[in-house]
Amino acid sequence: MKAVIDHLRVLIPAGHAALDGELSMPPDPKGLVLFAHGSGSSRHSPRNKYVAEVLNEHSLGTLLVDLLTSEEEREDEYNARLRFDIGLLAERVVGITDWLAVQPQATGHTLGVFGASTGAAAALLAAARRPKLVKAVVSRGGRPDLAGPETALVRAPTLLIVGGRDTEVLQMNRNAQALMKCENRLDIVPGATHLFEEPGTLAKVAKLAADWFAAHLK
Repeated sequence: MKAVIDHLRVLIPAGHAALDGELSMPPDPKGLVLFAHGSGSSRHSPRNKYVAEVLNEHSLGTLLVDLLTSEEEREDEYNARLRFDIGLLAERVVGITDWLAVQPQATGHTLGVFGASTGAAAALLAAARRPKLVKAVVSRGGRPDLAGPETALVRAPTLLIVGGRDTEVLQMNRNAQALMKCENRLDIVPGATHLFEEPGTLAKVAKLAADWFAAHLK
């Protein structure tokens, strides 16, 4: 019998903006994972929602949140500018991390961040800037290279997951990994392209992420 998951719609203040999110908490969670989506995505991303559901099944809470407001998303659809504004995305992830730290539902639960695409850079920057809060990071098909020199400041154990056929992004991940001083690992999913659309590949990502967070969000 599956555990009953509590789903709560939340509105998170972010400077002059307010961000929509969904907080999902299983009974007696072993940790909480914030999802930082990437290029042109949102909390409705079917890939992130699938991974979040798997994490919930492994007794991990999840927060799926839009890093852009609806107005910003409309602008981004037109010029694709904000999805690569790593400074803005990182600022938003840091702000959400600070917000979570004072929420009753999240109190006492160790925090991890799951970043996809450009969201992976924002996740790493949040980990570097909030080392006392962010205790683990997982990147799916991410651009950790966009975090720049601050990658070396990350202390949270970091797992980089890349598709075996996503050769350009794989090299970018290797370059970023070379800067890391924290515990880290690069896992390559054979046969997978950038979006892990091939049968069974996203399930592999979800299992790797669940195992990583379960091990490091104790």
